[in-house]
Amino acid sequence: MKKISFRNDVLPLKNELFRLALRITLNRAEAEDVVQETMMKVWNRRDHWDEIDSIEAFCLTICRNISLDKMKKAENQNQSLEEGHDAPDSSYTSNPEEQAMQRDRIQLIRQLINHLPEKQRSCMQLRDFEGKSYKEIAQVLGISEEQVKINIFRARQTIKQKFIETEDYGL
Repeated sequence: MKKISFRNDVLPLKNELFRLALRITLNRAEAEDVVQETMMKVWNRRDHWDEIDSIEAFCLTICRNISLDKMKKAENQNQSLEEGHDAPDSSYTSNPEEQAMQRDRIQLIRQLINHLPEKQRSCMQLRDFEGKSYKEIAQVLGISEEQVKINIFRARQTIKQKFIETEDYGL
């Protein structure tokens, strides 16, 4: 069993934890609070680190649970993801119209992802944005690998279908 170091094994996960928390809470400030709370819980459980197979899965699970708890508490509040200004694809830099269209598409896809059910959104976040394996995702979310695959498939199909509908017919 590998000796786990907070500085070398846990702290480098903070960006990954933030992205997961942001994807669930849809609020930057909440996500930052979740990451801080996650780090504190992981630190407070340091006596049990020897029993943990994967510190990464352990941290992601805690982060997910805290995020879901916060969402349940704030269920009636209508919060949205604070949009960052993504740089458009450099191939369109000479055409402002294409840049605007690309920004609109990115914003639409973000909105579609944000409206997915939580499990589909979490599975998609961990697989497509974090690059986790199906096994790792199943471990973090506490579901079977088959359920992970089904959730990712359904999420992608929903986004694809709604994107095509919007592109063809508008909002």
